[in-house]
Amino acid sequence: MLYARLGERVSALRLNLLKNVLAAAMLLATLWATGPILPSIGLKSGLLFLLSGAVGIGIGDTAYFGALRYIGARRALLLLVLSPPLTAVLALVFLDETLPPWAWPGIGMTVAGVAWVITERIAGPTGGLPPSARGVIYGLVAVLGQSAGSIVARLVFLEMEASPLSGALFRLLGGLAVVLVALPVDRKDPAVQPGSRIRASSWGVLLFAVFIGTYLGIWLQQISLKYSAAGIAQTLFATSPLFVLPLAALMGERISWRAVCGALTAVGGVVLLFTS
Repeated sequence: MLYARLGERVSALRLNLLKNVLAAAMLLATLWATGPILPSIGLKSGLLFLLSGAVGIGIGDTAYFGALRYIGARRALLLLVLSPPLTAVLALVFLDETLPPWAWPGIGMTVAGVAWVITERIAGPTGGLPPSARGVIYGLVAVLGQSAGSIVARLVFLEMEASPLSGALFRLLGGLAVVLVALPVDRKDPAVQPGSRIRASSWGVLLFAVFIGTYLGIWLQQISLKYSAAGIAQTLFATSPLFVLPLAALMGERISWRAVCGALTAVGGVVLLFTS
């Protein structure tokens, strides 16, 4: 929600650049506080984490921010629910990682529940303009990038010794490298107004979004990828739209029975994942 708000002022690429730089600085500070500032990580592990970050963060997150700009948060999140089944299939093909029989219905229930919640406010005559083809393409690229990035990170944790904190830092650096290479193209983006930048009053919002969404988010994501199957981890990531519901309720918005039922369906799917 916060990144969607910030994305109204700056381009997807510049927003990704800012979040990666700030989050990498936070991770470096954490490494400095908890141990050696330069993490001990093998060359192959480091290169794979860099590749994972380049694909998942550099390409995937930039495409996701582009989708937010062109089709809005709800539609962008709806496309991202394709990521769990895609990740599970990629893990089966490239990692030979099979899920228990009940995990597949669990993934299906979770994805269906999240999709049911997300589509509620864009259905009907009040749904606004139809999604642009450019926004949908951005969303699909984000799905593929984030799924592929998760698979590469999972490969490192399966076959090599690496800490989630070091993995998070190297993934961010890989994403940052892609963004820096692509930055000159940003000037040709017709959706970006010349001179657009984040207002001084919005820097607090950006720092909070980076801290809770990127710094903590990517660190915990690596822990999840280390200790659970890629398809299950990605399914849990996809439940993030459900957490919008209590926030909306606190802000005085009425939560419909459809949203409640969709959330319960998704939670039921998660329960299946952990009882399989």
